[in-house]
Amino acid sequence: MLVHICCSVDSHHFLEKLKEDFPNETLVGFFYDPNIHPYSEYKLRLLDVQYSCDLLGIQLIEGPYDFETWLVLVKGLENEPEKGDRCTVCFDTRLEMSAKKALELQCKKFTTSLLISPKKSQDKLEIIGAKLAKQYHLEFIFKDYRSGNGMELQSKAVKENSLYRQNYCGCLFGLGAQRVQQQKLLDEMMSPISNQIMPESIEERLNLYKRRNQLQKDNIKFKIIKQRFLNYRLLSGLTMINKEVVPSYFLAYSTLKNKKTTGQVEYKIANIHYLNRDETKLISLEYFNYLANTQYQNIYELIQNPPLFEEEVLIRNKIIPSSFDISCIVILETIVDKKIEILLNSEIFDDVREHITLL
Repeated sequence: MLVHICCSVDSHHFLEKLKEDFPNETLVGFFYDPNIHPYSEYKLRLLDVQYSCDLLGIQLIEGPYDFETWLVLVKGLENEPEKGDRCTVCFDTRLEMSAKKALELQCKKFTTSLLISPKKSQDKLEIIGAKLAKQYHLEFIFKDYRSGNGMELQSKAVKENSLYRQNYCGCLFGLGAQRVQQQKLLDEMMSPISNQIMPESIEERLNLYKRRNQLQKDNIKFKIIKQRFLNYRLLSGLTMINKEVVPSYFLAYSTLKNKKTTGQVEYKIANIHYLNRDETKLISLEYFNYLANTQYQNIYELIQNPPLFEEEVLIRNKIIPSSFDISCIVILETIVDKKIEILLNSEIFDDVREHITLL
């Protein structure tokens, strides 16, 4: 039996139940989800599904990531709500590819873990599956494993196996609408030009779950624990001296109340230059190198290859020894006694991240 898999949160318990109900069937997992965006999130979900299938002893096959084709198919349906017509097209696409893969592998039955997702319409999936089964001379297995205490058992399986619980369906358009409704930053669609890995970014989670896989392989006991914290994203920053843009680097957790300030250096204490406006501080690249034990030759090098985010926070604490300070700290190649204009758009927001604790 070929089982289309959307994510491990939905598939792990679903596969366990299929193994119970169809003990004579060899299950083959098929990860085909071109709707998942961005690609880093796709890689994370694939990594997690492979981990889940390995635990269950089930072969997993990856389908093509034809995201551009998927975009063409859902064109005009971008503003459809969850469970609307866009989802129907998405189901059609993924289930038809699954049916074709079942034929290719000579599987007589096929099904999908989408059936257990509370955000998916079982009625639509049953209709689409039956239609494709008739078209390709296959049997579509419809199983309602989410009724009764199914969702409770699913959640238990996720926790017991330390699986990745994503916080959105995967679709770009569903994600955008969800974040607008939540009034949250759409940071899944942002990556620093420096490729610095930000807290609670998809890239950070990908590294965490890769480490989980290695710990599991090495038979080392661990626990994934959540923590609440204040997250930070720099959206844009610009420094001008006498109306001319100069290279500058904004340290993590730098903010400006009105996103803009203009002033001059008022005084200097221990290599820190204090602007006469908005609690803004300036330091030279030379002093930053001293604090960070680095050898950047210019600001461009720092922008393109910055320290780890955690290291940057530690450097900030050397400049201002306070865990609660969010004043703007700008690094310049040279500090000058001239009019300085700073434009800074950044966000600080309540967030939750995961970390691994060894047992």
